[in-house]
Formats: sequence, structure tokens, C-alpha cells
Amino acid sequence: MELGPGKVAVVTGAGSGIGLALANAFAAAGCSVVLADVQMDALDAAAAEVGAHGVETLTLRIDVSKREQVEEMATATIERFGAVHIVCNNAGVGGAGDPWLGPIETWDWVMGVNFWGVVHGVRAFLPHLVMSGGGHIVNTASIAGLYPGFAAPYDASKHAVVAITEGLYHSMQAAGLPIGVSCLCPGWVKTGIMESERNWPSELGDVPEPTAGGEITSNYVKRAIAEGMQPAAVADLVADAVRDDRFWVFPHTDFLEIAVERFHSIGEQLNPSQPEEFPGMPPRSQMMAEVMAAMMAPPAE
Repeated sequence: MELGPGKVAVVTGAGSGIGLALANAFAAAGCSVVLADVQMDALDAAAAEVGAHGVETLTLRIDVSKREQVEEMATATIERFGAVHIVCNNAGVGGAGDPWLGPIETWDWVMGVNFWGVVHGVRAFLPHLVMSGGGHIVNTASIAGLYPGFAAPYDASKHAVVAITEGLYHSMQAAGLPIGVSCLCPGWVKTGIMESERNWPSELGDVPEPTAGGEITSNYVKRAIAEGMQPAAVADLVADAVRDDRFWVFPHTDFLEIAVERFHSIGEQLNPSQPEEFPGMPPRSQMMAEVMAAMMAPPAE
């Protein structure tokens, strides 16, 4: 579909990172933009930046894990602009704590934002997209949606997003509805996702403590993210996918190659294994040695 004046784009997680870059990309094309985020100060700064493109904006503080809030966002969008054409279900969090021995609230939080946020976004906006004459839905998954090994709750949520998005695509095709669907699966992108605990919901209690081994891995991931792709480059690829009605958006082909190798091993019915070399990270054997050393170290007095 064409982007430009008269089109309305909705972006969740628009306060920073890929979400902010998406909002800027659509605004630069002339679209009006609805920016939603759970962090109000980031949202205010994002609105000023996106508004500098000379387009109309609407900012909404939204927790996408709450169905009622997402439905209110859809209503507010239609009340303000009368239509909606692009919906980017982009809000996401990384997780915190040990997934197996830590508090279950880690799973509640990650699945609430990453999984239910996408479900709520699709269900709330799809009828309005149809009534607006057609449009496009972009769901932000991750290469972790095709290749697990980052963190179990995050991997599970992103695998679910890939499945949801493929299911939505097939449904739209079968129904003959003019709704394009794209699935964004990035690798390392320079965002603040490793600091997402800043938005940990107070109703879930205290933020889970990181494990010693988890801190080792986390530090390497932070470095890889700091050296990662600029969000604006990812947003440009997404905008192109919307224009070209393309489903898959893979900013990192090196990650895609690893995912393909995984599916080949599944076809051969091999037990899961993780590669020694992984893009942006030190050798796996080195990391595992550091993790074991941290776990065996005597507690600090």
C-alpha cells in the first residue's frame, strides 16, 4: 500500500527504539501517527520528535497487556482521525530473573506485553482497518521467534508472535480482505530492550534478581545490542515491506542463516544444539566457562 498524507499509522512501543523509528518513518512519508507507550516521559519526547515532520500526532499512554486499554486506543484513533491504515504491534520487553526457579511474574510480564499485546492489537484494530478500506498490520517478533536460545519467556513469546502473524496472514488471504500482514524478525538492534525492567509493573511486586550466570550473558547481549543496527534502518525495511505487501522482514541475514540451519536439523530429527559461533557474541564455550565460574564463585561477604 502507498504511504502518505491521508494515511494513519499506529505504533505501540513508540517511545524509543524500533517503535520511535517506525513512527518517524511513517511521519516522514506524510502519515498521521498515533504513538502509544507505557512510559510517559519517553512518549512526550517521541511525540515532539515525530511532530517535527509536520504531521498530526496523537499520544496515548497504553499498557498493551491490558485489553481494555488497547481497545480504548483503537476507539481514540478513530475518534481523532476517522480511520486507520497501518498498525504496528511493536511494544516488547526482554524479561528479568530466572525463568525456571525465579518468580512466575517474569512469565506474566513478558507474555503479557510481547504475546497478549499483539493479540489485543490485532483484535482491536482489525475491524477498523477493514472499515477504513484496507490496511496493513506489522507485528514485531524477533529472530528469537525462529531460533530459541535468548531467554525462555522471550523466546516463547516471539515464537508465538510468528505463529500469530502467519495465522493472521492466511486468514486475511482466505477471506479475501485487503489487509496486508508483515512479521518483523530483527537480530541485534540498538535499542533499550535490556533496560526494559524500568517499566516493570508495580502490581507484579519486586523486579526479580538476576542470576550470576545470567549477568554474564546479559553483559555480552548488551554489548551486541550497543553495536547493533540502527532502529531507523529497521524502520526503513518495514516501510518498504508495507509498500510492497511483503510478509517477512529480516534485517539480519546472518541470523536467518542460523535459523534455517535449525530447521534443517529438525528435519533430520536431531536433538537441539546451539552453535559455537553466534553473531555478535563471543564463542559459546567461552561464555559457558565464564557462567560456570560465576556460579561456582563463593558468595561475597
